[in-house]
Formats: sequence, structure tokens, C-alpha cells
Amino acid sequence: MPSYSALTTLTGQEAAEALAEAMERMDPAPTGVGVFEIEDGSGLWEVGAYFTDPPQGAVLDLLAAAFEARPFALSELPEIDWVAKVRRELSPVDAGRFFVYGSHDADKLPPGRIALQVEATVAFGTGHHGTTLGCLLAFDRLLDQGFRPARVADIGCGTAVLALAAARTLPDAQIFASDIDAVAVDVAEANCAINGLAGRVDCFEAAGFDHPRLTAAAPFDLVFANILKGPLIELAPDMAGHIAQGGLCILSGLLVVQADSIIAAYEAQGFALRSRDDLGEWSALVLERK
Repeated sequence: MPSYSALTTLTGQEAAEALAEAMERMDPAPTGVGVFEIEDGSGLWEVGAYFTDPPQGAVLDLLAAAFEARPFALSELPEIDWVAKVRRELSPVDAGRFFVYGSHDADKLPPGRIALQVEATVAFGTGHHGTTLGCLLAFDRLLDQGFRPARVADIGCGTAVLALAAARTLPDAQIFASDIDAVAVDVAEANCAINGLAGRVDCFEAAGFDHPRLTAAAPFDLVFANILKGPLIELAPDMAGHIAQGGLCILSGLLVVQADSIIAAYEAQGFALRSRDDLGEWSALVLERK
């Protein structure tokens, strides 16, 4: 059974979010609506929706006109099992001491490496994306330098690959993994189980640091946050409030062109840049709370 997408662009976050809210009330209703900033300095935002039944073109035209958006591009999507496709096409990832693989590559495990089995699912973070890879490489380098944090949080954990890496290398540490998406939390718990780490990582649903378990465990010695530019900047004050003096955060999910603004936001909260790695168009930052 095919599905359908409807995409448009318009100027301004407020207008884009209002359009997305209006689309959620359509009949037939979309199965999902997303709002994304186009990171090219144009000020444009993309609004997209997905439908199992074909939406009415006239309704989309009216919505575009009402919110001063460009006409919607309506497409019929082929029926593809994307998870199966990704599993077939992803190769294992080498990230320093870490080797991230899917079950289809279980026969390729090299000796002497820390193997992390992470399946391609609806949750973000298999290690292949430049942001996750950058975080793993930064963490690997810190371990080489003798860094041994006792309290670690993975904020916006997705598949929890970063929390898994911490659990494997820091046997005495308290490790927390949180995400705003309940499905991601389920995936994180499943990945902990298949890696023999059930109970080692405390997984739960939370927005940023807004959870009593995180409040009770703070201050943290290390925080991973592989999310997006906007949430990273919004989190900067909370990072300062939840990371110990001399503690570190490893940040990614940001483009190379966004790195300077992230660094400035964290320097304003008392952090200092310790290292920066650019992998293609993506950056990973390590910042220390002074």
C-alpha cells in the first residue's frame, strides 16, 4: 500500500509551526507532520506531512495560500521496508577502539575491539552518521587520555550507542540514557539487552535534564548530546547546571557552519572548547566546564 508526502517551505518558525498544527487537523489526517529549519541562512522552514490516504490537493492549496507558503509538492511514495534496506546497506563502523555493527555483520567482528551491536531501527544513531561517529571518536580519544568519568548522561540518546560505549568502557560508572521519544527509549533498552548490558544503563523518557533521576544524579562528569543546533543552544544553561566543574560535554548533531554559534553559547555559560572534529559537513565538539 503506497503512502503520500506533502512538502512545502515558508518563511519563519512561527508560521511553519502554525501551518503544521493546521495540517494535523486535515481529513484525512496525516500520520505525521514535521517542521525543520533549512540550514542555509535563508530563513526558510520546511513543513512536511505523511499520509496513508491521498490528501486533497485543494485543501493543501488553501493551506499554502493561508500561511503564505509555497505550493505543496505532493508525492506518492513506494512501499519500501526502510529498516530492512538500511540493514542490507550499512557496513560496520570503526571508531577507535569501538566497532559498531548490525546482526547481519556478526561474522566480521575483529579481535581486540569493543564490539557494540546496534540495529538499524526507527531510532537515530547507528554510528554511521558523521555526528555519532564524531562523538565516538571524541570519547575514544578522551579514554586514551585517561579520562574516567564516574557519572555519564546521554541526552537525546536515540539507539543509545553512546551510552553503550560508556557502559562497556566504564564498568564502575553510573550511566543514564534519555530521549523525548518513548520509542527511542524502548530501542535503547533493547540495545542494552542484546549487548549484555541490561541494568547497566538507566533508560527513560525525558526532555533535556527534566527528570528527577537526572537531577538526583547530577553533577555529571560527562554528558553526550547528539541532537540539533537549536536544542543544543537551549540546553547550554542546563548543561552548566548539571555538569561538574572540570566535567565535559560531547556535542554533535550540528553542521560545521553552526559550530561557532554553539561554541559561543557554551562559552557564555562558562565552558571552554577542548577539541573540535569536523567529519564532512558535521562537527563534534568537546567542551569543558571551567
